[in-house]
Amino acid sequence: MAFGGPAAHIALMRRDLVQRRKWLTDAEFVDLLGITNLIPGPNSTEMSMQLGYERARWRGLWLGGACFIGPAVVIVLALAWGYVRWGSTPAGEALIWGIQPLVLAIIVEAIWGLKTAAVKGWSTAVTVVVSVALALAGFNELLILLGAGLLPLVVSEGRRLSPNSLQALSGMVSFAGVQGQRGLGELFLVFLKIGGLLYGSGYVLFAFLEDEFVSRRGWITHQQLVDAIAVGQFTPGPLFSSATFVGYLVRGWPGAGVATAGIFLPSFFLVALTRPLIPRIRGSQRLAPFLDGVNAAAIALMVSVTLTLGRDVLDEPAAIALFALGAGVLVRFRPNSAWLVLGGAGAGLLRAALT
Repeated sequence: MAFGGPAAHIALMRRDLVQRRKWLTDAEFVDLLGITNLIPGPNSTEMSMQLGYERARWRGLWLGGACFIGPAVVIVLALAWGYVRWGSTPAGEALIWGIQPLVLAIIVEAIWGLKTAAVKGWSTAVTVVVSVALALAGFNELLILLGAGLLPLVVSEGRRLSPNSLQALSGMVSFAGVQGQRGLGELFLVFLKIGGLLYGSGYVLFAFLEDEFVSRRGWITHQQLVDAIAVGQFTPGPLFSSATFVGYLVRGWPGAGVATAGIFLPSFFLVALTRPLIPRIRGSQRLAPFLDGVNAAAIALMVSVTLTLGRDVLDEPAAIALFALGAGVLVRFRPNSAWLVLGGAGAGLLRAALT
């Protein structure tokens, strides 16, 4: 049921695990979000791993990630099979039209709820405002996060970071120049490289896939790639599930399996590598300002995504009314998010039937 991209996924996680189940606090949630934004890969998928670890340590990390990825992969795989068999994919415009305004309301509620945990004073408030402006201007997300973390750290120290401090913050793994034998092995390694290197939105994923599979190898057409990204966007779960679709087009069921494993495996290992750093950074008087700055920037990135999404989604009175209705229901009744998503889907289908 996780429609709407990483910001929506994270908002849904907060509603279910922080508000409803109380497995962790908003402050702990924001710490996990800040570190997750610093490593490559799909942020919401990595948050599911972080939250799984918080609940059940290493087994929870693997189980949380697998359970978040699994439904999306199954749905996309079914659509890929139908695409190859019948030559088209379901558009899903009616469903998305109804779901997006309500998902937007969920994201706004999450940002409002996390503001106290992320904004701890005037300096972090300024960080949020500046980071939102930079994100809307198109600056690189990683540079925004690192700048937001390093600036208050340098100010608090009164001097530049030492080499030891920088080593403590390093948790990134890169997979460059990957080549392998043509076939399933090469397919796996290419997706492993993408999963280990990719920062940013679905547009960045599109660019990686186009370069590797359309331009360089010619394994799929540009139109097939557009369809793969579209399927990842209008199905619930991580957009990286588009890899399953591409893998199926290239080598059928085995290709779907190795593509899925390749693109998601780096996230599991990157989270496992960086997870022990979080309590150390938070417990260190020298490094805590870094995490505070990163957390503020992470919330700012959610705000910028929400503003962009709002501009695209709230483009007619009916969508605005649906958003306002969803926000009112959230504030008044605090329902399970699943009911909101289902209600939005129903509203979209009803509108399509009446028009």
